[in-house]
Order: sequence, then C-alpha cells, then structure tokens
Amino acid sequence: MTDEKFFLRNVRPWGAEAVDIAISAGEITGVVPAAGVIAEGDIDGGGLLAIPGFINAHAHVDKSWWGQPWVSYTYSDHPTVEGWIANERAERGKHGIPNANAAASVLREFLRWGTTATRTHIDVDLGVGLRGLEVVQAAQAELGDAIHVETVAFPQDGVLRRPGVMQLLDEAAQAGADRIGGLDPGTIDGDVAAQLDGLFQIAVDRGVGLDLHLHDFGSLGAYEYRQVIRRTIDAGLQGKVNISHGFAMGVLSQGTQEEIIEGLAEAGISWTTVAMSGTAPLPWQRMQEKGVPLGLGTDGIRDMWSPYGDGDLLRVAYAFARLHGFRHDDKIAHAVAMATSGGAYFVGRDRHDLVAGSRADIVLLDAENVPDVLVRCPQRKLVLSGGRVVARDGEVLV
Repeated sequence: MTDEKFFLRNVRPWGAEAVDIAISAGEITGVVPAAGVIAEGDIDGGGLLAIPGFINAHAHVDKSWWGQPWVSYTYSDHPTVEGWIANERAERGKHGIPNANAAASVLREFLRWGTTATRTHIDVDLGVGLRGLEVVQAAQAELGDAIHVETVAFPQDGVLRRPGVMQLLDEAAQAGADRIGGLDPGTIDGDVAAQLDGLFQIAVDRGVGLDLHLHDFGSLGAYEYRQVIRRTIDAGLQGKVNISHGFAMGVLSQGTQEEIIEGLAEAGISWTTVAMSGTAPLPWQRMQEKGVPLGLGTDGIRDMWSPYGDGDLLRVAYAFARLHGFRHDDKIAHAVAMATSGGAYFVGRDRHDLVAGSRADIVLLDAENVPDVLVRCPQRKLVLSGGRVVARDGEVLV
C-alpha cells in the first residue's frame, strides 16, 4: 500500500462515463468527473473500463507446483476424493510441496489476473503438520501488502480418522490461521456429529471462523447442511461459518432447497463455489435474495488433483455464468460483480468497490462494457492493489 496521493485519470467505472479516481494512502478518497488533465504523479487510465480487484474466495495455494517443472497427472481416470487424497499424500513430497516459492508464484499469478485478495485453504495433517501454514505466511510476507491473504487450516486427510489432526487444527488457530476447515464428516470421518462438534469447539475457544468442504450428495449432504446450521446458531457463530462446494444443493428438491436456504440465512452462513463443470446449478438467485453471501474461487491450480487452472478468477465467473445459463446483460454483469465487489465478505471487508472509502484495488481492461469483460476475458491492462501498481500489461511488478 502506498502513502502517495494521486489521481487515476480517465477511467470508466463498470463501463460508465469517464471519471477521475482520487487515491490517498491506498484508499479511494473520491470519484469526480474526468478533468482531462494529467498532472505529475497521476496515472492515465486511457479511457479503459475499471472494475474492483477480483476476490478469490476459495483457493489452495499451498498445494500448487506453479513455477516448477511440469508434473504429469498420476491418478486414475476414475477418481474419487479418497483416491485423490491418497495420491496427493504419496506424490507431494517428490515435488517439494508445500514450498514458499510455489505459493508465492501462485499469488503472483493471482495479481497478474487482477486478484488482489484471496481466502486460501492450507493442508494441515500428520505428514506436514503446520508447515503449509508457515509456507503461505512466508509467501505472503514476500509479497507484502500487494495481495490480501486470509487463511484456513484445512484437514484434507480427515480429522477423526487421523488422531492428532484435531489438535493440529487447534494449534493452527493459535498460530495465526483465520479459520479452520472440515471435510465431509459423513463419508471421510464417518461421524458427522463428532467431527462438527470438535471443529465448532475450536472455533469458539480460539475465536476463529469455520470453512467446511462439503461434497456429499443426497440426503447425507442435506443432513450435513442442517447440522452445520444448527451448530452455528447454538454456538453464536453467525457470520463466521462458510460452506465450500456444497454439491448436493443443486440436486435437492425445491422444498428442501428452500428450507436449507432459510436456515443458511438465519445462521448467517456464506457459500463458496468453484462452478465446476458437470455439477448442478445452484439456486443462486434465491440464496442472494435471502442474503446468503455467495463467493467464487479457483480451487486448486496445477496440483496433484488436476493440472488445470491459471489463477484467473474472471474465467471462473465465466464458468459460473455458463453453468447457470446466463445470457442477458444484467446477469452476465452480475457474475463479474460476484467475483469482485461481491467477494468483500470473504476477506473481511465491509465494501469493495470503486467508491470513496474502499481500498484502492482497481483493475483496468480494454472492454466496451461489463458483459464484454466476461465473455472475452481480456488481458488486465493495469492492476492496482492498495493504490500501488502491481501488474501492467500482463507483467507482474512485485
């Protein structure tokens, strides 16, 4: 974040008429009609379209081999979650995963594509202990305030079935993790109540949030949602719990969906999706009507689970729009808003927009309007994070 005062001149917020954006101490302090004058220290936006920085609400930067030699995918053509976990445990050490250089490389890719804040899950297990958390903290320190990183200590290998992991999660919460995670308590640990009871107790004791990976389908998936909702209310953790993936939601009956959405709203539980192809569309409109925060994330990027991913959250917004059948301009623009201003909640911000009082996280693109941004996913011409230029014409400067 820079202490400088300057104007970002001649930009079109969300495709509107050109304005000048006043920036001071890394914050937007005003938005005024374009003056047509570029003073010393100002940045000329050249009439480009401006949107807030992207917010990646679900990442795994500790798992990636980005920046290292290509790693061929080694697992089955018919994968399962259990198999992916076992394969990752067998293979990661050969490639030095986790390591700070790879994590920092991923964070730089985020900046290249205009992501200025992220929530990342970090594996905590009996093999790596808290080393993944230390690696991501080191990567974050290397980049300074160029990118805002929030962390989730994530038990990818299970909790109860691996004695000692619950204690590691407690230690991670004390070591600076912003949240702790959980994973499919029914199918991975075989005991929904016991896993959730332990995780919620840590959250209460240590004052951290929860972000739970829930992949289970059918009645089990719905049961897990109900249990999370009840415990969130009972523990007084409204606004501090998130469900990630939640694949069952899209295939539940409309009546059950409505019941779950009402519960999520009452409990203040948010939801993140990576818009994975082949999954069922979410009842996203009803979720947002009820005030359920809905965030987008990249998930893993070039890791033992998949060689795909490049860190561009705009492509995830594109996938979300295609999955949900968006064609009209207002809905297409909504997908971009979900990936930018709508992500504020997931990194602890009250606002994240091109208005006074927001952090000066700004992305400039050569596009006619916001729908054009989504359907073409053009190069990010300029990326400001906290008022600091961190990328220009696709080149990262930090």
